[in-house]
Amino acid sequence: MSYKAIYTYAWDIAETGVASALDEFRALGLDTVTIAGSYHAGKFLRPHGKSGKVYFPEDGTVYFNADPSRYGAIKPVANSLLKKQDVLRELTDAGGMQVNVWLVLLHNTLLGMAHPDAVVRNAFGDPYYYNLCPSAPAARAYAVGLAKDVTESYQVSGLSLEAPGFTPYAHGYHHEFALNKPNRWLDGKLGLCFCEHCVAGAEKVGIDAKRLKTKVAEEITAYLDSDVDLPDDMADAFWTADVVENGEMRRYLDYRSATVTSLIAEIRAAVRREVTVSVIPSVARPTGGAWYEGTDLKALAGIADRIEACFYEPGAARVKADLFDLRRRLGDKAKLRGILRPAYPDLASKGEFLAAIEALRAGGVSELAFYNWGHLRRANLAWIGDALRDGK
Repeated sequence: MSYKAIYTYAWDIAETGVASALDEFRALGLDTVTIAGSYHAGKFLRPHGKSGKVYFPEDGTVYFNADPSRYGAIKPVANSLLKKQDVLRELTDAGGMQVNVWLVLLHNTLLGMAHPDAVVRNAFGDPYYYNLCPSAPAARAYAVGLAKDVTESYQVSGLSLEAPGFTPYAHGYHHEFALNKPNRWLDGKLGLCFCEHCVAGAEKVGIDAKRLKTKVAEEITAYLDSDVDLPDDMADAFWTADVVENGEMRRYLDYRSATVTSLIAEIRAAVRREVTVSVIPSVARPTGGAWYEGTDLKALAGIADRIEACFYEPGAARVKADLFDLRRRLGDKAKLRGILRPAYPDLASKGEFLAAIEALRAGGVSELAFYNWGHLRRANLAWIGDALRDGK
């Protein structure tokens, strides 16, 4: 299957009109629209927006007409745009291009606030409302329901699944504030989930999660009570040492990965077989660090149909290096897609963008996507057309 896709949002397509948007995409040489079916909050600058240049999407809503009977305790909230227009339905009815749905699964503050019993909690029990926990049965049922619902109600060609796991502490929330220097060691400890579901699940497989929770809380408290600031290289080394030397920590991280892997397996089993299921492995850079979020790259490549990696790197050389590492981890047989941002802060010149595409193609990545139609200037969008014409 050819996959030359543009990532986009329903509000941008609604403003332009489905027919006009599809004409523009086809003119660029694209054959797939990857549209957000569920999404979080944001503050987005839209260079070619017609009704305004800065947009604030409604937090945690879905952009398709969901069937509540396909969900458990946690049900999706419809975006207000659906009262006027079902953009996804119009896209699938229009034909002429494949329609792939991008689902942000567990990164959802709106639903986390409504269901605090199903969110990630740190070693102190503090809730992270922006992250439904993949160990929580209600959160898992919601994620599976979301994928099954959109694929049964709409004739979509595929799914791109984002945020199926544990969002890193440093990923960000809203108006974040701290009067201490962040570092990888502290972020790593603060990002570990010790909710009742994670603790119970880990203890079932023989991990003393309660003791680990107490130890992590004590270590964070001791650090915050001190006057020490960890330099970046030392923080990296200390975090790596803790993961390597603490067997209980290593096993707990492996448990997180098994939890996310089993969730993706449930989703793959729940949706129509002909629907391509791709997993976006990480919100962090480089992709090799995805293990912290519970992403077992090799295991997911064996369950999902594709790994759809974000090559969000400043320069083609780094894109090539990230691909080298991914191939090393996945093996040559794993099916891999690549997402690029043809603009600042990644590939700020046309030359770098074209070199990045060439690096991916040379590494066997022929299925490409570009992020994001509404965010890109017209000049940057034109680069995509040039790249696809040159590469066919």
